[in-house]
Amino acid sequence: MTLTHAPHAHAPVTVSRVMLTVMAALVPATLFGFWLYGWPAVFLWATACLSALLAEALAVRLQGRPVQPALLDGSGLLTAWLLALSLPPWAPWWIAVIGAVFAVVIVKQVFGGLGQNVFNPAMAARVMLLISFPVELTTWIGPGAQLPGFIDALGVTFGHVHLDAVASASLLGHVKTEFTRGVDLSQSLAGFWSLGDMAWGHRAGSLGETSAPLLLLGGLVLIWRRIIGWQAPLAMMLGVAVPAVIAHAIAPNQFGSLAYHLLSGGLMLGAFFIATDPVTSPNTALGMALFGAGCGLLTWLIRSFGGYPEGVAFAVMLMNTLTPVIDRYVKPRIYGRDRKGRSMAMGEGA
Repeated sequence: MTLTHAPHAHAPVTVSRVMLTVMAALVPATLFGFWLYGWPAVFLWATACLSALLAEALAVRLQGRPVQPALLDGSGLLTAWLLALSLPPWAPWWIAVIGAVFAVVIVKQVFGGLGQNVFNPAMAARVMLLISFPVELTTWIGPGAQLPGFIDALGVTFGHVHLDAVASASLLGHVKTEFTRGVDLSQSLAGFWSLGDMAWGHRAGSLGETSAPLLLLGGLVLIWRRIIGWQAPLAMMLGVAVPAVIAHAIAPNQFGSLAYHLLSGGLMLGAFFIATDPVTSPNTALGMALFGAGCGLLTWLIRSFGGYPEGVAFAVMLMNTLTPVIDRYVKPRIYGRDRKGRSMAMGEGA
């Protein structure tokens, strides 16, 4: 045993336990997505997870480091899980493989491994795939479609069998198209969605757009367990909500409502499971609030005026670049000193 100087801190929290808790919080929404989209979604998720584990094992081995600790910490598996939730549930297998390898090897291991990456690996991979393979990343399947059996689902994922009869537009994509055409959104959306459909994901979209209530429940469990803070999720939702309410009040025929922005797309997933990444987000409570607010505002701007329907991944990556700046100017108070940095020891700072 190696003796070191005090102070000593002991806590039951480990990296692997944190990762397992986050994955457990994702289970309800993920299972609900499997129920909506069937076996192809299960195969895509499994392909992403297996590819990430194999890629991480190879990358760590090539660096001469032990493989077992890198795999058992759960970070690679969680990255693949989040990536799979951001993909179309009937995407071909190679999309999951390319995305998972890129996330783990390029975004994570090239920068030094766990705790060293600059960008959120899952969102960086999502953006890369969207730019590189726009057709595959914008081909959606309506959850009301007749789901294929186990064998037919293998053909969908690994043979990329096209079922044109069940293809559908996502809500965000529909709104983006109608906005570009100058169509009155209040009339266009009236027959396209209901509040219940949006809340429970009964519209075409990614696997992580399935259930806002279940994602919210998972996020609240993480806050309760003190795995994440409440500042970033609340600030991100407010960052979307405030401009959405103002814009919709001024021009309801051109801008989506508050419910549309909060319940559609990957906002809930991004707010509770992406923006709270401790590696790529600020270290202080105020910094997390600023980070979340920036993610929310950028998400609304991209959704409303950008070229892509969804803005969560782009917003998170842009704010990742500002994390060092936020940490530089928003610092925690040093123990033993006041907020101005003066020593609070007896006889000093007088």
